[in-house]
Amino acid sequence: MKLTNKKISMQILSYKRSLILLSILCSGALFAQDKPLGSETVIVVKPYTPSVNDAFKIKETPKQGDSVKLDKKPVKYSIFSVPVASTFTPSKGRATQVEKAKRIKLFDNYVTLGFGTYSNALAEFYTNFEVSRSDNFGIFLTHNSSQGGIEDVVLEDNFYNTNLNLNYNSRNRKSSWTTELDLKHQLFNWYGVPETLGLSNNLIRGIDAQQNYYAAGVGGELQLYDSFFKKGSANYRYFGDDFSSTEHNFKADANFELNIADELINTKISADVLNGSFQNGYQDLNSKDYTWMNFGVTPSLVILRDDLTLNLGASFVYGLDAENSDNSVYIYPQVTASYRVYGDMFIAYAGLEGGLNQNTYYNFAQENPYVSPTLDIRPTDRPYDGYVGAKGKLTNSISYNLRGGYMSEINRALYRNNYEFTTNKEGYTNGNSFGVVYDDLKTLSGFGEISVDVNSSFKLGLNATYFSYNGEFEAEAWNLPDYKASILADYQITKKWFAGANMFFVGERKDREIYFAPADGNNFRTVTLDPYVDLNANLGYRFNDQLSIFAKGNNLLGDNYNKWSNFPVQGIQVMAGATYKFDWN
Repeated sequence: MKLTNKKISMQILSYKRSLILLSILCSGALFAQDKPLGSETVIVVKPYTPSVNDAFKIKETPKQGDSVKLDKKPVKYSIFSVPVASTFTPSKGRATQVEKAKRIKLFDNYVTLGFGTYSNALAEFYTNFEVSRSDNFGIFLTHNSSQGGIEDVVLEDNFYNTNLNLNYNSRNRKSSWTTELDLKHQLFNWYGVPETLGLSNNLIRGIDAQQNYYAAGVGGELQLYDSFFKKGSANYRYFGDDFSSTEHNFKADANFELNIADELINTKISADVLNGSFQNGYQDLNSKDYTWMNFGVTPSLVILRDDLTLNLGASFVYGLDAENSDNSVYIYPQVTASYRVYGDMFIAYAGLEGGLNQNTYYNFAQENPYVSPTLDIRPTDRPYDGYVGAKGKLTNSISYNLRGGYMSEINRALYRNNYEFTTNKEGYTNGNSFGVVYDDLKTLSGFGEISVDVNSSFKLGLNATYFSYNGEFEAEAWNLPDYKASILADYQITKKWFAGANMFFVGERKDREIYFAPADGNNFRTVTLDPYVDLNANLGYRFNDQLSIFAKGNNLLGDNYNKWSNFPVQGIQVMAGATYKFDWN
C-alpha cells in the first residue's frame, strides 16, 4: 500500500498519543500500589556530568496549588459529666482591714475652771478667730490664786497671778509674722518673818507685807522662707510694782543664713537695752538707777558631713554701763559638735559656749517673788560653759541622755535673805525678803535622763542633775541646790480616763539668818534648808470630745517645806474642775 506523507504523519501522531496514554496508566498503577519497590542494580554506562539550568525568578508571593491543599475534617466530641459527691464549701476570702484611729476633733476655743483647798482658784480661757484663710486672732487669759492659810503663818499669805495675752498671726507661702500684747498682774506677800527676830504676833500683824507686780509687753516676729534673712523679732516690756519701781526692757534680734560653697553660714545680730530705777536702796533712801546696753553679733559656720554635725562660731558683744560710763568688749566661743557613732543608738556630742546674760528685775521677781524692790541689777558674764555627753535610743521606746559640764560665771546672781533694817521700815525690811548678791562662780555638773514609752498609753520620764559649786567671794552659793531630780508619768487608762503624776526632788540649799548673839559679835549665821520632795498627781475623765472633768493634788506628801528660807509652802492641796471645748459657729 502506498502511503502518502500525510497519512504517515497521522499514524505517527496516533502512536504517540497511544504511547502517552499507556505511560500515564502505568504510572497511576505504580503509584497505586501499597507494596514497596524491590531492589535493583543500576549500571552507569557514562560518568555524571552536572550542568546548571537557567536561573528563573521566584515569585514573591507563591500560590499554593490545589494538589497540596488538604481539607480539615471536622472533629466531633461530647463531654460526659459525672457529679462528685462533696460536703466541702469553701469560704470567701476577705481582705484584712487596717484599724484607723478616730480623728481627734480640734476646737478653736476652750474654758477651764477649778476650785480647791486653801480657796485656790484656777481659770483659763482661750479663743481663736479665723480672720481669713491666712490670718488668725487669739485671746488667752489665765488666773491662778489662793486665799492663803498656811499653818503657823501670822501675816497674810494670799496670792494671785493673772495674765492676758492677745496675739495676731499671718502666714503665706513666703513669710509669716506674729504680733502680741501681754498684760500681767501678780500679788504676793512677804510673810516669811523669821522667828529669831523675837517679834510679838501683834507687831508682826502690823506689817503691811503686800507687793503687787505689773507688767505689759508688746512685740512681734517675722520669718521669711525664701531669703537669706530668716527670722527677726523685737519686744518691749514694762515692769513695775507698788513701790514706784520701774523697768523698761527692749530686745531685738535678727538671723541671717547664707549657703556658700555648699557650706551654711549663720549670723545673729542682737540688741538688749535695759533701763530701770528703784525708789530707794535697802540701807538708804537714795534711789537706784541702772541702764545697760548690750549689742552682739554671732557668726557661725555649720558643717554637715554624713554622721558629723559641727557648728563653729563666736560671739562678739559690746556692753555699756551707761550710769557709770563704763564699757567692755566680750568674746565668747560658740562651738558645738555631734557625731553618730552607732546610728541613733549612740550619738556623742560636746560644746563650748559662752555669753553675756542681762539680769532684770522682772526675771528676778518671776523666779523669787519675795525679793525686795531694792536690787542691784547687772549682767552675768559667762566666759565658758563646756560640756560633753551622749544620747540616743536603746530601743524604739527607750531613749537616754547623759551629760557632764563645767561652767564659769562672773557676777552670778544669788538670792540671799535680807537682815532686819529698822531705819527704813517697810513691809520687806523685817528679815522677810531677799536681796541679790553677785559672786564669781564655777559649777561642775552631771546630768542624766531616760525616757520610756511603755506603750502608746503609758509614758515615763526620769532625770537628775548634780551640782558642785566653788565661789570666789561669798561664803556659800546661796539658795542653789546640790541636786535636782524629777519623775514624770502620763497614763491614758482608757479612752475616757486619763491620769498623770510628777515628783520633784530638790537637795539642800544654804542661806543666812539673823542671829542675835552679842557675846560672839556675830549677827548672822549660815543655815541649811532641808531637801524636799513634792508629789503632784491628776486624774481626769473625758465625757466626749468637748467636756472633761479633772481632779488635781499638789504636795500630796503634806510637807510644809521651805522653798525659800522662812517661807513655808501650802500643805496638801486638792482641786477639782472641768474643761469645755467649743467652736463659736
